[in-house]
Amino acid sequence: MEYMSAREAANLWGISKRRVQKLCSKGRIEGAIKVGIVWAIPKGAKKPVDARYKSITKKTKNDG
Repeated sequence: MEYMSAREAANLWGISKRRVQKLCSKGRIEGAIKVGIVWAIPKGAKKPVDARYKSITKKTKNDG
């Protein structure tokens, strides 16, 4: 499996390196492992959804 650094993930996802590190430490990035003092994140890992927001579904006329 190929891995990327927290910095690479941050650039890919448009967030800070520190935020990626925090997400890893909270277990929010699947497959991320700590190697010494750095995080190794699987290349295909997806950016976690912001937990502050819940998904919003739009109601249509047929929903009642």
